[in-house]
Amino acid sequence: MRLRWFAVLSGLAALTLAIALPARGATRPRYGGTLRVEVRASIETADPPQSGRGMADLAGAFTIMRWEAGRLAVYAADENAAGGRPYLDTIEIQMARPLREQAIDLEVGKADVVEVGTNDVRRPGAGRKTWTSAPVRVLALVFSPSVTDARVREALALAVDRTAIHNVLLQGQGEISGGLLPQWISGYAFLFPAAADLNKARGLTAGLPAPDRTLSLGVDDATLRPIADRVALNARDAGLAVSVGARNGSAEVRLVEARIETEQPERALAALAALLGLGDLPPANSLEGLFAAESALLQGFRVIPLFHLPDTYGAGSRVRGGAGVTPLGAWRFGDLWVEGNRP
Repeated sequence: MRLRWFAVLSGLAALTLAIALPARGATRPRYGGTLRVEVRASIETADPPQSGRGMADLAGAFTIMRWEAGRLAVYAADENAAGGRPYLDTIEIQMARPLREQAIDLEVGKADVVEVGTNDVRRPGAGRKTWTSAPVRVLALVFSPSVTDARVREALALAVDRTAIHNVLLQGQGEISGGLLPQWISGYAFLFPAAADLNKARGLTAGLPAPDRTLSLGVDDATLRPIADRVALNARDAGLAVSVGARNGSAEVRLVEARIETEQPERALAALAALLGLGDLPPANSLEGLFAAESALLQGFRVIPLFHLPDTYGAGSRVRGGAGVTPLGAWRFGDLWVEGNRP
């Protein structure tokens, strides 16, 4: 009998111990360590920025400790942060790092968090995690005032094969769109046409003299050059001659990227209109009014929205704590920690 009770008590003790102790391999937050981050941007201001994305978004949980404009920023954990002290001791941010060098540094363990280019999204690598925001980057073609013939602008809008670009060059990232606001913010983006129609495009350009059918396309970001080249190829099928070059103030049309910084539809649309040079947003006091206002901005094809893309980051195997970006693409590093710093 005593042996039986001893066995029962031993079993209960073992069960209690199993519940109390974490499962083998589970990770628990650890204080300490440095998170090494690399970005393409190069902020040249004498002082670190106090608003906007990226480094400024660390202000709630970290304080700036070192600033080398255009090269390096180091943040230290704020012991008195409102949400509690972050697990990390410091965050080191290397600026002006090309995407290819970022990918190599993540692979060899020199970086913990890097930006991910469109060609690398489908190749996460061993132990690597991918963080993705909502589609917050608007990719669009914007005409200069010198292109006065609306037929030319509409022909280019109808010529672009968004589906092919999305499937091949963007590897399925983000969303095809004919609207400025993404579907997740407006709820009506699907109402704007985004399909190619080469027959209609050719009809618009037929009979136009060659000079009127010739356009220069400037690219603001070199990483967007493959998309610009494909746009030029599509344009040729519609009877347009488009030459692609680097960013140029005299370009007749530019391939640009604009960011959405808020989830409030009217504010987001007003900001995009200002960034893209479309003027003030017409009054919009309802969802129907917002749709009408956006439709008015798109009339005349001064701007041709193409895609809404997310921010994508790669995180190394030693990074713990969940996704490090918000839906709007802001960094959320306060709850992250890194393994291998303390026993």
